[in-house]
Amino acid sequence: MKKFGLVGQILIGLALGIAVGAFFYGNPKVEEILQPIGTIFIHLIKMIVVPIVISTLIVGVAGVGDVKKLGKLGGKTILYFEIVTTLAIIIGLLVANIFHPGTGVDMSHLAKGDISKYVATTTETKSHGFSDTLVNIVPTNIVESMAKADMLAIIFFSVIFGLGLAKLGDKGQPLLTFFQLVADTMFNVTNMIMRFAPFGVFALIGVTVSKFGIASLLPLGKLIIVVYATMLFFIIVVLGLISKWAGVNIFHLFSVLKEELLLAYSTASSESVLPRIMEKLEKLGCPKAVTSFVIPTGYSFNLDGSTLYQALAAIFIAQMYGIHLSIGQQITLMLVLMLTSKGIAGVPGVSFVVLLATLGSVGIPLEGLAFIAGIDRLLDMARTVVNVVGNSVAAIVMSKSEGQFNKEKAQEYIRTVQVNSKTTIQNH
Repeated sequence: MKKFGLVGQILIGLALGIAVGAFFYGNPKVEEILQPIGTIFIHLIKMIVVPIVISTLIVGVAGVGDVKKLGKLGGKTILYFEIVTTLAIIIGLLVANIFHPGTGVDMSHLAKGDISKYVATTTETKSHGFSDTLVNIVPTNIVESMAKADMLAIIFFSVIFGLGLAKLGDKGQPLLTFFQLVADTMFNVTNMIMRFAPFGVFALIGVTVSKFGIASLLPLGKLIIVVYATMLFFIIVVLGLISKWAGVNIFHLFSVLKEELLLAYSTASSESVLPRIMEKLEKLGCPKAVTSFVIPTGYSFNLDGSTLYQALAAIFIAQMYGIHLSIGQQITLMLVLMLTSKGIAGVPGVSFVVLLATLGSVGIPLEGLAFIAGIDRLLDMARTVVNVVGNSVAAIVMSKSEGQFNKEKAQEYIRTVQVNSKTTIQNH
């Protein structure tokens, strides 16, 4: 397997998982056997995310050592996130209105999925407004926040700790060296865990396909095609133009991140690639201080793929029920999505939870989500890729805005990746 490289191994795992899932469609034994393998892989990834974020962020912030510079970076980053995610919502609404993926769908031929767990989560989050989210960014117990993987609280603590460490000057160098060693060690651990990735992908895809099968995709085929086409448009055109302005061709970025994008797609998990994305963006010319802040923060505030999907899915459900939404109602939908997609970031099944918290504001039946629950995993795979690319582009943009993007280093790294890819192909 080693001669195929990580991309080849993941593709083999993906293909085998689809084949096994399709062959044993409807057999509960598939989930019983394969789910533990997929779960172990996801747990391995979750295990390393928190220490990597803490160590890299402390090292990056201590390197900056200036509250004003960090505040400026934070303000620009949040503003950029808000602009791009709003653009994603607008594109989702426009596409849904132009192509009408929900018009003419016969609901009598659709199977309903179980959305009770999302309803329960939505009920819990409705009692927490945006102000509560802001308050909860400041942890009362950082150990508890680490245990819960509460990323915003962890980021806040790491930033404060890094600033405090910077003020120690030379006295703080041993502690700074310690966190740098922790970060380097955890990146090595990440590379070890990635060897297990093909097996994790095989198991997760196998379970997914065995559950919904291929036939269940047909009634909602138009929605799947529209979602994937829109995601592709957003990545290549919108993020492509932004990336080009920042100095990196989007297709060159794909070549650098091909392993991570394939893994993110296969597992439908952004967390599975967070450490390696940060590592590669540093090699691409982004400073550690920027990547260690922008990438983790983006996982809560810059979910481009998720917000685009939420807008498109909301209109799809309305069309499926024959509900016409006026321009005013769609503007209301956009504004509500802008708030709800930020206010409950990080909860399980975030896209469904956001939709449940949003649909009622414009009179769309909540039970409509049950009809698309069965294919949500397939759609989640697409929006995860967009989320990852969006955060990668954001790090490059913020690096350039800070005047710290090393374009020569980026070009050299891209050339190295391309040469290695050609050599691998020739060897095969």
